[in-house]
Amino acid sequence: MLEINWDDVKNIVSLVLPYLIFFGIVLLLAIVAIIIAKKFSIPKKFMIRRQSIMAIFVALMIAINLIAYYPMNTILTLASGRGTISDATSETAEQLGEDIAREGIVLLDNDEDFLPLENDSRVNVFGWASTNPIYGGTGSGSLSDSHHTVSLIEGLDNAGFEVNTELSDFYTSYADERPVVGMFEQDWSLPEPPVNEYSDDLMENAEKFSDTAVIVIGRGGGEGADLPTDLSEVTYNDNTDDYQDFGEDNHYLGLHETEKQMIDLVTSNFDNVVLVYNGSNAFELEFAEEYDQIKSVLWVPAAGQTGFNALGEILNGEINPSGKTADIFARDLTATPDHNNFGDFEYTNMDEYSVENDFPGAGGVPTFVNYVENIYVGYHFYETAAAEGLLDYDEHVLYPFGYGLSYTSFDQEISDWNIEDDESITVDVTVTNTGDTEGKDVVELYFTPPYTDGGIEKSEVNLVAFEKTEVLEPGASETLTLTFTKEDMASYDYENEAAYVFEEGDYTLSLRSDSHTVLDEAEFTQDETIVYDQRSTDEIPAMNQFDFAEGDITYLSRENGFENYEEATAAPDNYEMAEESLSMFRNETNFDPSEFFDESDEMPTTDANNGIDLVEMRGLDYDDPAWEPLLDQLSTNDMVDLIAYGGYQTPAIKSVGKVATIDLDGPASINNNFTGVGSVGFPSAVMMANSWNVDLAHAFGDSIGEMAVEMGVSGWYAPAMNIHRSAFSGRNFEYYSEDGVLSGKMASQAVLGAADHGVYAYLKHFAMNDQEMNRNKMLATWSNEQAIREIYLKPFEIAVKEGGAQGIMSSFNYIGPVWAGASSSLLNTVLRDEWGFRGMVLTDYFSGYGYMDSNIMVPNGGDIALATYDVGANMMKNTDNPTVVKNMRTSSKNILYTTVNSYAYSDEALNAGMPIWQVIAIVVDVIVLGLVILLEVLIFKKYRKLKSRLGTVQDNTSAL
Repeated sequence: MLEINWDDVKNIVSLVLPYLIFFGIVLLLAIVAIIIAKKFSIPKKFMIRRQSIMAIFVALMIAINLIAYYPMNTILTLASGRGTISDATSETAEQLGEDIAREGIVLLDNDEDFLPLENDSRVNVFGWASTNPIYGGTGSGSLSDSHHTVSLIEGLDNAGFEVNTELSDFYTSYADERPVVGMFEQDWSLPEPPVNEYSDDLMENAEKFSDTAVIVIGRGGGEGADLPTDLSEVTYNDNTDDYQDFGEDNHYLGLHETEKQMIDLVTSNFDNVVLVYNGSNAFELEFAEEYDQIKSVLWVPAAGQTGFNALGEILNGEINPSGKTADIFARDLTATPDHNNFGDFEYTNMDEYSVENDFPGAGGVPTFVNYVENIYVGYHFYETAAAEGLLDYDEHVLYPFGYGLSYTSFDQEISDWNIEDDESITVDVTVTNTGDTEGKDVVELYFTPPYTDGGIEKSEVNLVAFEKTEVLEPGASETLTLTFTKEDMASYDYENEAAYVFEEGDYTLSLRSDSHTVLDEAEFTQDETIVYDQRSTDEIPAMNQFDFAEGDITYLSRENGFENYEEATAAPDNYEMAEESLSMFRNETNFDPSEFFDESDEMPTTDANNGIDLVEMRGLDYDDPAWEPLLDQLSTNDMVDLIAYGGYQTPAIKSVGKVATIDLDGPASINNNFTGVGSVGFPSAVMMANSWNVDLAHAFGDSIGEMAVEMGVSGWYAPAMNIHRSAFSGRNFEYYSEDGVLSGKMASQAVLGAADHGVYAYLKHFAMNDQEMNRNKMLATWSNEQAIREIYLKPFEIAVKEGGAQGIMSSFNYIGPVWAGASSSLLNTVLRDEWGFRGMVLTDYFSGYGYMDSNIMVPNGGDIALATYDVGANMMKNTDNPTVVKNMRTSSKNILYTTVNSYAYSDEALNAGMPIWQVIAIVVDVIVLGLVILLEVLIFKKYRKLKSRLGTVQDNTSAL
């Protein structure tokens, strides 16, 4: 028996009714025309021909309107926008971008106090990257071209330097565009001119111009591709051999041979050289030690649209650098413990799970990556390995984490500290400017826990708190108070207690200028071990949730001085997924939605007529019972639409009076790719993290929120906060740091700043999306519970608990054998139940890829698909099943709760009127209707004239 879905009928009727009325008017006119034609004896052929043309024209208009109002609704709403960013707001943002760079550029070396240079100096700027610097990254994190971008050369000009334009013209004429890296088209060639291109006249003129040279080396990154670790396996878009020689190391984060030759040329002609590394990925800078002529080295991550002004100001001393490295700079990036387990690894026993997908980089056989280094990521490894005698620190580390120089000197000391209620710890640090130049300094507090050989894995050095001073005049002091808890120093014991544990023993609190250099210390003894049944910041006890993601892997252990280092960090030798894990693996080849059905579930109420509008829920708690009668009003189709169409928006739902919201991409800006309207592009997250200034992070979020409101935007796809597990990750420019505490604190403030304007931020990509290679090729990411919690979830946890984030974007990858976007352990138990998250979870870009499916996402904690149209897998099925409807109701509530408490439901937004495209559509419809009526009138007037003439001719003929 045929079942009629009355929801569909009502929706179709409500959608089509205006056009039926429109068509009815035209039909009525046609009937009237036929009656008149009969009365006035107008030939039928004449009327039929013209009325047929009219009917086709009207039918075409109806079809266009229907397409516009339904399938194209989202795109048209995005394409119309609600306004542009004011000049005043843009100017404020541009200034903030400079401020971030002023505090985020890191002075790495400054021999003989060579910097700052004198004001109005002449400088020769060498290196092709000087005319093609790194402003951001490619992909969704790229910058808009809506605003002027200050180039590196322009930044120096603005600071008063006179730049040798003959050199910059030389580089521009050689190659005026940087090759694309990331987002499906990768060209890793570097068009650095070979030294034989530098004429004798060019070098002689440069020596006459100035005795100072600045060398710029640049490396970019982008979404969809990691930086090559082996360039011999890379296909170049440009086949010029000179572009392809990266020397013996043959990876992208070392010197290119033509760069080395250029540096040899410059240092043979100039005794005073400044090296600028412009890129967001840590780089092998050891080569600078080989040249006595290189006096100063600066790290300038992606500078955004105004950040290069700050470079000029730091070079001339107008600004005293205060940045600190957000990542460690290893001398050899191929010797890190993760290196052999970063990249492309494909399963050999999963052919039956192979899928076909046309999206670049998707489809094929599932892949994997093993996080063998355990908790020993970045500085956590090097500090611990040095303490255990595995390596000589100085031979392996060039610049520590948290390192940076200044034009002045500071003294820091722990002036007071105490433990309150046997839990909360307060440390007062007094900072004094002991030099002769004003400046800022960063206070970095680390802890060293007791370690039992063979016990819970622990890093020797762990950042626990930090803060930045105000500008201190010479001789001035400031006392900063840092507060944290013993819980913050607890380790997660997944093997025995399955809980966070604060072990007994001696603890050292160390005030450091970087992760390696101790300035002052305080010690205390914990008399007995605390096993946290439930931490004070959790809503339920934290217990093992990711045992399924551990896999059959040897993890790096500190036991016996990292005795298993060689074994643990070797490249994978097992390319088969274990049978137990295979039983949990799901993609389109074996997924059955019915496995989530619960026969005990009862069908929730739908289609109720309770007369409640969503706006009445604004400000109510998530658990307020008033939500239930509102949710009862939703139809199953309403819920399907809410879940399926979350691409750059959340859809309008008539039954509860929900308005559509616009969500746009970030993270260093907020851009409407449909209109071209974009915010000012800020420096990269790495530059932000290098500032170690949470106030700047809040100001950044505040500025994004203000610009979003002017664009009519409620949601921001940012901040991005995965871990810099490897320097080669293509998307490191979007992520803050290798450290979860630094990342989490910065992100929290960005979230709070945007929320001040009603803009909800989507923390992304949740979780363990720490490489781009195979990211949407069913990438099984293996790690143990301790590393997952202490390293990879840490920044998200802080941003949820301290930043109050209301949005999460899940990631493409699998955690173990389970897609992250459908991991109940991750999205329900940890995120919601433990951390207390209240909001909605959105997928990353939703194209299905053969494994992303709303029917597995929704029952496991995901809420909404980042899709703008029906791609099949984003549509919920089995909507007559009680369990399915119950789960859809929960997802719908999460979406409604987030959006009603956003800018979209502010008085300003609600009174903004309908979208521009709808206004235009209505005007066009009215004009068309008027034209139809006018055309009918003209037809009759024309025929009457024709008939009158024919009548006159006939009369004259009769008279003859």
